[in-house]
Amino acid sequence: MKSSVRLTQYSHGSGCGCKISPAILDRILQTNESGPGLTHLLVGNHSRDDAAVLDMGNGIALISTTDFFMPIVDDPFNFGRIAATNAISDVYAMGGRPSLAIAILGWPVDKLEPEIAREVVEGGRFTCREAGISLAGGHSIDSPEPIFGLAVNGFVEIENLKQNNTAKAGDLLYLTKPLGVGILTTAEKKGILRESDRGRAAKQMMELNLIGAELGKLNSVHALTDVTGFGLLGHLAEMAEGSRLNAEVFTSSVPLIIPDLNYYLDLKSVPGGTNRNWKSYSHKIGPVTETQRAILADPQTSGGLLIAVSESGARELESLLAGHGLNPFCQPIGRLLAENPDQPRIQIRT
Repeated sequence: MKSSVRLTQYSHGSGCGCKISPAILDRILQTNESGPGLTHLLVGNHSRDDAAVLDMGNGIALISTTDFFMPIVDDPFNFGRIAATNAISDVYAMGGRPSLAIAILGWPVDKLEPEIAREVVEGGRFTCREAGISLAGGHSIDSPEPIFGLAVNGFVEIENLKQNNTAKAGDLLYLTKPLGVGILTTAEKKGILRESDRGRAAKQMMELNLIGAELGKLNSVHALTDVTGFGLLGHLAEMAEGSRLNAEVFTSSVPLIIPDLNYYLDLKSVPGGTNRNWKSYSHKIGPVTETQRAILADPQTSGGLLIAVSESGARELESLLAGHGLNPFCQPIGRLLAENPDQPRIQIRT
C-alpha cells in the first residue's frame, strides 16, 4: 500500500539543496596535499571531482563515490529512486559504468514507521536495477531526520576516464538536463505548485545519466561533471578553475524545466541553497540579473551532465545526444576561454 506520509515535512533541507555551501566546504576540505598522493590513486580529493578513481593496474580504473540527502519529494518510493539516481550519476560523470551499490539509511524510528523506510529502499533498489547493478547491502542509523543515498562503485577504461578539471580553451559547453528543479520543489513544499507542473521535477530527477558511459568514449569530450547542489554556476566554476580557464554562459540557450519559471520566482519560490551558493561564489561571476542568479545558482538534485567538448567534436556529440533522445540539449549553453585574471571567472551573456 502506498504511503500517505509527506516526507519533506520531516527534514529541514531537501535533496542536494541541503549540501554544505561551497565556501564552507572549502574550509572543511582545506589541505596541504598537492596531488592524488598514492601513485595508483588517479583522482582524489585534490581536484574536487565527482568520485575517487583507483588504477587497477590493467588499463581499468575503479570509480568509487557516495551521495545521500534528505527527502526532496514526499513519496517514499520516489525519494529512494531520486537519491539512488543522484548517487549513481557520479560514476557516469567520470565516463564510467556503475557495477555495485550499497545503501546509506538514516531513519527517525520514533517518528516514521519502518515500512516507510522499506519503500525508500525499494525505490533505490528499483533504480539500481534500471542501471543494471545490484543494491547489495548497506548501513543504517537512527537519525533525527530521514536520510537516504548510496555508495557506488563502477569501472572505466583509463583512456576513457573523464574529469572536471581537464577542459581546454575554446571548448563548448552542453547540459543534458534543464535547470529549475530547486525552484519547483520549493514551490511544492510551499503549496504553490500548479497542478500542470506537478511531477515534472520528480520525473526529471529519476532519469539516469546513462549517456555518461558513452561520453567517456569520445576523445573530443575534454571534461565532464554533473550539475547538482552548487547549481550550474558552482559546478562550472569548479570546472573552469580546475582547468585554469574562464567561461561564459549563454543564458538564452540554457534549458529550463518549464518555460515560465518567472511565475514561481515572482512568488519568491527560491530555495535557501540558492542564496548559500551565491554567497559562496558570487565574487567569481560577472554582472547578473536577479532572475539569472535565481536560475543559474539554483541547486539541482540529480541534475544533468555538464560537458566540455572541442568545437570540432560538437557535431559528433550532438549526434550522440540525439541518439539518446536528448534532442532539446543539442546546442551549446556556453564556452570556455583562455584564463584572464582581469575578468570574472564566469561571464553571463544573453
